[in-house]
Amino acid sequence: MTSQAAAAPARQSPQRSELDLAYRKIFFRLIPFLMLLWVLAWIDRVNIGFIKLTMLDDLKWSEAVYGLGAGIFFLGYFFFEVPSNLLLQKIGAKKTIMRITIGWGLTSIATMFVTTPVMFYSLRFLLGVFEAGFYPGIILYLTYWFPNDRRAKAFGMFMSASAFAGVIGGPLAGTIMNNLNGVNGWAGWQWVLLLEGIPSVLAGIATFFYLTDRPGQALWLTERQRQLVHADLERDRQALGHREHSMLAALKDGKIWLLILIFFCIIAANSSLTFYGPTLVKEVGFTNPLTVGWIMAAAYLCGAAGMIWNGFHSDRHQESRWHCGLAAALGAGSLLVVALALGRSPAIVVLVGLALAIVGTMSAIPVFWQMPNRFLAGTAAAGGVALINSIANLAGFGAPWMLGLIKTATGSLAPGLYVVAGVEICATLLILAFVPAFRKEARMGATAPAH
Repeated sequence: MTSQAAAAPARQSPQRSELDLAYRKIFFRLIPFLMLLWVLAWIDRVNIGFIKLTMLDDLKWSEAVYGLGAGIFFLGYFFFEVPSNLLLQKIGAKKTIMRITIGWGLTSIATMFVTTPVMFYSLRFLLGVFEAGFYPGIILYLTYWFPNDRRAKAFGMFMSASAFAGVIGGPLAGTIMNNLNGVNGWAGWQWVLLLEGIPSVLAGIATFFYLTDRPGQALWLTERQRQLVHADLERDRQALGHREHSMLAALKDGKIWLLILIFFCIIAANSSLTFYGPTLVKEVGFTNPLTVGWIMAAAYLCGAAGMIWNGFHSDRHQESRWHCGLAAALGAGSLLVVALALGRSPAIVVLVGLALAIVGTMSAIPVFWQMPNRFLAGTAAAGGVALINSIANLAGFGAPWMLGLIKTATGSLAPGLYVVAGVEICATLLILAFVPAFRKEARMGATAPAH
């Protein structure tokens, strides 16, 4: 009661209003642009989930070839993510993100000319190399601008762009495939890769001129706003208490390996839904690429709403364990429903299960990233966030490959979906069993375990 009474005047003070205005300005300056970049990255990463509907037949490839190509992207992630994030901390965000964005755009365009599995694998690996530093780089970048108690909203909005990419990418890919197939002698799937790669190259050039590396360099903030934000970020740093700055020491801490395992379980489900969602829609009878695109768009629109709501709710209650764990449980349970219903129940059961699996799995991701930031800072944060993401994303390599092999061997995705659902529920169990609960009193600078 006392802390609430003390916090109320602070929220109503003129300084608090000024600070809220400064963060609002930061939010609307950075988040929409970063969301645009993430939409482009996500579309260029996952458009093969749509183009496979015709590409495999054109090139005479099996589901196993596709599954390996889809997943090998994450090997590039694994090897280059940590170096990229350490480079971002050294040379700044805008140079790093410009390099990444132009690189993945050019690689996506080059993929339209693949004719053999080896070419496909090589370019998918290269796409992972270029994109490796983007996602963890933005996670790190946002910690420079937002304190812990404002960060889940920023994470949630930024990461919801992957869901919005599904909303945009599906119908866009379907429209291109239907309307441009055969133009200039190219297949519809080749046009998808070309027309979705060009905007990334242009956005990469714009990045250098638009982004600002740190709040102290933001000339679009007033001097007073820069001072207030600096003081608030310092308040946040002190409120979180001691956090590990050494990358080597962080690697010796079991908490980082626990977080890697948790995120691995979530990514196994997310990558499975990303690369095989359109295939599941086709399995229940929808074969037109545009129809598949619109169905996936509706599912991802629900996923975007879930991500944003879960991030806002997590910030409001200053809680991340249950918000992440229950979201992952929803994803796992819904995947189980899809596996049980596939081939046995009406299409609507599979489609609703697919949508709920996307909502649950995607809603767990932005809240998850609150957990490592509670005990890592400086170089350990730069390397640690990248390490968590890079190792966990090996699930993005293994899960699609496993699903492709099972589909080729059995003719059904259901057995693989049972495995993925089992893996994802492990995330919930690990979070609730081993991740300590933390609560920080709003704006007061005290952090304490909640029991």
